[in-house]
Amino acid sequence: MNDKLLYKVPEAAERLSLSRAKVYELIKDGVLKSVQIDSSRRVKAEDLRAYVESLGVAA
Repeated sequence: MNDKLLYKVPEAAERLSLSRAKVYELIKDGVLKSVQIDSSRRVKAEDLRAYVESLGVAA
């Protein structure tokens, strides 16, 4: 089990099997939540799970 709470964007991209650019696009569009700590962008583990779960909901 992975116990990481925050992921760097490239790490989040790897977990989602997406490109780094696509993850930044999802963040910009508000589809994937993220937090900013100083000049660093991070994605919470729970927000990665919520994004993936939302994929099955679309009509």
